[in-house]
Amino acid sequence: MLQSQLFAKTKKTAPKEAEIISHKLLLRADFIEQSSSGVYRFLPLGFKVLKKIEEIIREEMIALGAQELYLPALQNKNLWLETNRWQTIDPPLFKLKDRHQKETALGSTHEEEITDIVRKRIKSYQDLPLHLFQIQDKFRNEVRATGGLLRTREFLMKDLYSFHRDEKDLANFYQKVKKAYFKIFKRCGLDSVCVEASPGTIGGKLSHEFMVLSPEGEDRILICKKCGYGANIEKVGEIKICPKCQSQFEKKNCIEIGHIFNLGTKYSQAMGANFIDERGKSHQIIMGCYGIGLPRLMATIVEVYNDENGILWPKEVTPFQIHLIPIENTDKVKKTSEKLYRDLLKLGIEVLYDDRDRTPGEKFADADLIGLPIRIVVSERTLAKNSAEIKKRSERKVELIKLSQVGKYVK
Repeated sequence: MLQSQLFAKTKKTAPKEAEIISHKLLLRADFIEQSSSGVYRFLPLGFKVLKKIEEIIREEMIALGAQELYLPALQNKNLWLETNRWQTIDPPLFKLKDRHQKETALGSTHEEEITDIVRKRIKSYQDLPLHLFQIQDKFRNEVRATGGLLRTREFLMKDLYSFHRDEKDLANFYQKVKKAYFKIFKRCGLDSVCVEASPGTIGGKLSHEFMVLSPEGEDRILICKKCGYGANIEKVGEIKICPKCQSQFEKKNCIEIGHIFNLGTKYSQAMGANFIDERGKSHQIIMGCYGIGLPRLMATIVEVYNDENGILWPKEVTPFQIHLIPIENTDKVKKTSEKLYRDLLKLGIEVLYDDRDRTPGEKFADADLIGLPIRIVVSERTLAKNSAEIKKRSERKVELIKLSQVGKYVK
């Protein structure tokens, strides 16, 4: 991508309402723009990161044997009345009426929709287990939308739903999802902890949250120094002693990046989702659901990976792998840079080529702010040694690499 054609305008300062570092940097680097309170536009750089995260999640869901579908954002009121959540879910639904005065709502979650689909199709124990997921917009009528992408009213979410014949089968899959979540977050560059949590108005028998420790996090968890057991304070209250080993708890601020639920028969019972076993007896389907908010995950990555100059994207979610920067406008520098750009593209490497007529200082400042993993600089000085200057964004060290070896080095 030629930077002269990239639809992005970096800023030296962030708006006053941006308080946390991820919000400030994503706005300044022009990854996102606020449309209204809790609603954000994802500009080309931000959209590329979002798609990278989406693909990581999709790969791990498919590896679990889950099948992808897509459910409507406009929700059927009658389904929500079946589960008695039309009035009780928290945050409350965004409700609206069509031109016929018929009520509907924007989906904040999809348990009713997915259960309706499954109850029409699952009839026998031979149809189970079943795992279905989607990556789709959600709408949450939050009292306050703060912290940039960490708390929004509209966001992209992966929700996985699983259907089982008994608790044992659900428990087995629940553990597989835990492992998949740890893998997803690790691929995104994040170390997470899994803690017991309150199911809230989603409901169910058991719930766990995946947390990243951060001073900016709104959630507070208790972690046992000895056995590693953890729980959200909402779940266990302000207790000081671990219930597993009676050791001291530590209180930590954190950001929630994933939430999983053992739903039991809450929705199958309310909506009549049953199956027939080998003996011809009818049973309610056992369910689980598992969510990850993609924009929140993106913001959390920035909360962890930043310095005083900007973002430091992990390699699997970066919008481009290489920032190629010529710093002198001579024919030799220009021709060499353009050839290097073409050669890197042929190797399948994503490159942002700064072909703009800007000072070296401006180019370097933008490169640090945007935060691509590797910066390659071409100048008369480097070409005197038939080389390019390579610097990893996360390191201070600068290396001179022969032009013929640049592709191999970055690959």
